[in-house]
Amino acid sequence: MSRSEDVVAGIKQMILDGLLGPGDRLPAEKDLAGTLGVSRGSLREGVRALGTLGILDSRHGDGTYVTTLDPARLLAPVSFVADLQHDAEFHAVRRLLETEAAGLAALHITDEDVQHARAALDESARALTAEPLDRDRLAAADVTFHAVVARASGNAVLAALIDGIAGRTSQRRAGGGAHDDGLEDRTFVEHEAILAAIVARDPDRARLRMATHLLSLEEAVTGVGEAGAERAVATSAAP
Repeated sequence: MSRSEDVVAGIKQMILDGLLGPGDRLPAEKDLAGTLGVSRGSLREGVRALGTLGILDSRHGDGTYVTTLDPARLLAPVSFVADLQHDAEFHAVRRLLETEAAGLAALHITDEDVQHARAALDESARALTAEPLDRDRLAAADVTFHAVVARASGNAVLAALIDGIAGRTSQRRAGGGAHDDGLEDRTFVEHEAILAAIVARDPDRARLRMATHLLSLEEAVTGVGEAGAERAVATSAAP
């Protein structure tokens, strides 16, 4: 392990131990270098690395601070990783994450979440009836609906992971990447079924509805076979 990596590990440990928290300013460079047993040069390298990771924020003339440590910010690079993956790998991960999020949402969703989800469905309906079909608006409403379900899971890390990968398929759909003329209308119906299961506080049905929806979307985008889709539904929806 290099000395700059020691800095990264050391500052992370200080955060985990409660010695530093969100919004706290780092000790003076000389003091922190002494605490960590590294040179100032190594300290600066480590601080820059933590800045890239979204853990630290260096403010010119004011010092370096711990960020809010918001999972959405810390996991933002996941979107880039997702873009590099093959379709099959990407969709498999999305199914696992969003299927579980739907089940958790059925246990934790609030009235406010329900209102936001219904607002996204209303926006989808307006986009569907526009002449011509407004694909960009529809894709944005799709992302919003899935983000609401993810947040309603009550798990901020899960929601951040989903937020990092969910835009990829919708962007392809907005650009005409799907090969199913009935996909938009079917997606709207499937979203309604997902929300109904969540509002009914039925986690198993919510997982099944989400898995079925994502596989329908996957088939339209990638042309996955029916047999493979059925196997994936069984796997994704398994408790």
